[in-house]
Amino acid sequence: MAWSLLIGAGLLEVVWALALERSAGFTRLWPSLIGITSAAASFTMLALALTRLPLGTAYTVWVGLGAVGVVLVGIVLLGESASATRLLCLGLIVTGVIGLKLT
Repeated sequence: MAWSLLIGAGLLEVVWALALERSAGFTRLWPSLIGITSAAASFTMLALALTRLPLGTAYTVWVGLGAVGVVLVGIVLLGESASATRLLCLGLIVTGVIGLKLT
């Protein structure tokens, strides 16, 4: 259950980061509300996951999922660079997250 909460929290990190980018500095109502609401839900889910998982592992997985998710959405939907170096670095983050899950 804790890992499910943590993965959900990481996915919501992607949602709030993208929504806040679309909010144009909180000048657009709906993206602002989506960003704030999903951030609150993400933090809550992380807090609940921390009742069962070690802090270092949970926080690193949360940040890693959010970072990789935002970059992938940026590449796929927003046309950001998909250079080999950038993809290699993403792969290293994913490898680290998997390693933390397995240990």
